[in-house]
Amino acid sequence: MSDRPHDLPAWLEAEERYQPATDRDGFVVASARKISSVLARFRLDDGRSGRLSPSAPLKLLLGVGTILLVSLARNYLFVLLMLAGVLVRACLLPTGALRRTMGAATAAAALAAIVMLPAVLIGQPRSALVLATKAFVSTGVALTVTLTTPAAETTGALAALGMPDIAILTIELALRGIVQLGTTACEALDALLLRCVGRNRDKRAALGGVGGVVLIRAARSSHDTLDAMRCRGFEGSYRRAVRHPTRLVDLAWVLAFALVVALFLNLQGAR
Repeated sequence: MSDRPHDLPAWLEAEERYQPATDRDGFVVASARKISSVLARFRLDDGRSGRLSPSAPLKLLLGVGTILLVSLARNYLFVLLMLAGVLVRACLLPTGALRRTMGAATAAAALAAIVMLPAVLIGQPRSALVLATKAFVSTGVALTVTLTTPAAETTGALAALGMPDIAILTIELALRGIVQLGTTACEALDALLLRCVGRNRDKRAALGGVGGVVLIRAARSSHDTLDAMRCRGFEGSYRRAVRHPTRLVDLAWVLAFALVVALFLNLQGAR
């Protein structure tokens, strides 16, 4: 006991310095960054169509047709001409879309070159060069079509091209679900990182907690979607929210693609 009644005990006046043991949070940070990078590729508001862009169904058909022609081309000159066209079209994209297109196309070309590395070692470098160029052009065309077509127009175009309604609805719900669940996973990882004090010796339990949160949110979202579909009287038919009237620019794109097909047929027999 202290001599003076109003004095605090010595043990209560002692300064306490708590130094929690340091722990590695690289796994949590890396997981959050990876999920965020994946979500950036699934954003549904990237598509922006211009005044000279064709309608969405025609754009999909032209994109698939161009990729098919590039894949079947035996003349490297045709592939180079398509490469020039892809690069010119990419220059007209916004900065973010241009960066994503060129990054994905370059990665696809590099992967194709690595796969064809044995052909280079046995004295056939032309095969690796042709395959890498085709991969670059095909990926560039696919990304350009994706980044210049809004999500609503894309699903409407799939319906206009005759894809089953249930397949379109499944694709749309899956894309939206990926974005929502990815956002939930990022929030759960951020909360785990903020609450980690000291050394966590059971990281599997922490990871299981994040997975449990995502699983519960997925189950709740599926039930909410089912209830909403029942309340709206969903009967299995997918109604297109966006119509695609034929425009004069569509005719110009069809003529341009016809010239590409003629060029392909003309150069197919040349070596």
